[in-house]
Amino acid sequence: MIAHFVSFLKNESGATAIEYGLIAAGISVAIIAVVAGLGSDLNSNFTSVQTALE
Repeated sequence: MIAHFVSFLKNESGATAIEYGLIAAGISVAIIAVVAGLGSDLNSNFTSVQTALE
């Protein structure tokens, strides 16, 4: 019984899946931040073009 418990504690196969999940979440947050920043810049540019065309 103790041997099974020790092998359970030494098992790290789930740790890599959690690490990959955290990396994917971090990349997703970075992409969302960049797209949000570019979106406001593009909105500003299109507004200035619309104003110039009127």
